[in-house]
This record gives sequence, C-alpha cells and structure tokens, in this order.
Amino acid sequence: MHLITVLVSIMIQDMPFDERPREKLALLGPAALDSSELMALFISTGTKGRSAITIGRELLQKYGSMSALGGMPVSELAKEKGLSLAKASKLAAAFELGARVAREQLAKVSLNGPEEIFQAFGPQMSHLAQEQVVVATVDTRLRHIGTTIVSMGSVSESTAHPREILRPVITRGANGFILIHNHPSGDPSPSRADEAVTRRIVDAANLMQVRFLDHLIIGRPSPGRKAYFSFREAGTIA
Repeated sequence: MHLITVLVSIMIQDMPFDERPREKLALLGPAALDSSELMALFISTGTKGRSAITIGRELLQKYGSMSALGGMPVSELAKEKGLSLAKASKLAAAFELGARVAREQLAKVSLNGPEEIFQAFGPQMSHLAQEQVVVATVDTRLRHIGTTIVSMGSVSESTAHPREILRPVITRGANGFILIHNHPSGDPSPSRADEAVTRRIVDAANLMQVRFLDHLIIGRPSPGRKAYFSFREAGTIA
C-alpha cells in the first residue's frame, strides 16, 4: 500500500515529458486530461510527497464530483490540505468560467418545461453548499436571455421579494421568467416559505403582465422522487 501511494504521488517534474498535464494538453488538447490533471494546472504546485495531480485527485474523492467541489466557498476550499487562498481562488475562478460558458450555451435552449430547466441549471446548482435564488429571463421563444442571482440563503419574503424578482425581468424587457433555487439538503420538497413566496410572485407577475413560467426547486435524485420540484407541475402556477 505504501508503495502504491509513493507511485501515485510522484512529482510532476519526474513524470515522462508527454505525461505532464501542461505538455499533454499542448500535444493532445484539454479533453485528453482527466479532471485531476486539469485541476493540477490551476493548483500548480504540490506539497512534500504529494503532486498537484494527487491533491486534485484527493479533492475529487472527498467531494465526489466536480459540481460539489465547485460549489464550495473559497474560504473553505483554502483550508484543504495542499491548497492555499491563492490556489483555491484559481480553482474557484476556473469553476466560474465553466459555469459562465454553460450559461452562454443556454441561449440555444428553449426552457419550455421543468425537465429542460433542470437540465440547464441542475449541474450548476444541485451541489451548492447554501441556497441560491436566481431569476432566469426568457424571450418569446422561451430561450434564455439572462440569469440574475437574487440572493444567497434561504428563500423568504425578505430575500425573494417580488420587487427583486421582477427587476431583471423589467430591465431586460423579457417576455417571461423562471424562479429557481436549490435545497442543499438534496430534498426539493417545498417549504411553507417557498409556497408563500411563489403565490406572491404569481400575483405580482399578473399585475405587471409578465409570464411567470415556473418556480423550480433543485435537489438531488433519490429513489422514489425527482431531483426537482416544479410549482407549475403542482398547479400553483397556471
């Protein structure tokens, strides 16, 4: 076991030239690298007996996925063995760039149902460590035209006030909007606050004559339940 650990932790500079992450990427392209190798490019340097690749591999094993790792606050990520604030910041920047590319791709997708909404936002939000409330605005063809983070933290009448929800809808001249938030517990079942806020926003959207397409709560899949809850499917939003 000790021998295996030593072999896995070999320093990058001791690896064959064409197996080092930077050189491998230059020769074969980024798709040729696994996730730990890609992370090593941002971690840059290892620690005594542990390469940057090993640190990346251990982080993935601990958190289970890139999505879960990407949802970690920088301050918490910086506490991980082998990282620092500078390295954690580089990783967080890389995850955010990926998220922004994903959001740009949304412009090509019609968000005309809860499954489509979940497929678009689930990968970004299902593993966040705290609740995030976002408003996704759409055009007349229900294509995404913008996403605004309304609040970080639990949905309540103060953090998800109709005024804050509708502001990006009005300023973008959007045809309609979708309210989306996640439950860090993984259970997407709505709370009383979720239901109360949804009813208030239904009334406000009707008053402003904009389409409130859905309020989707994002969780994680589990036997016997969906990974999301749709207020439109439940009949709260007509």
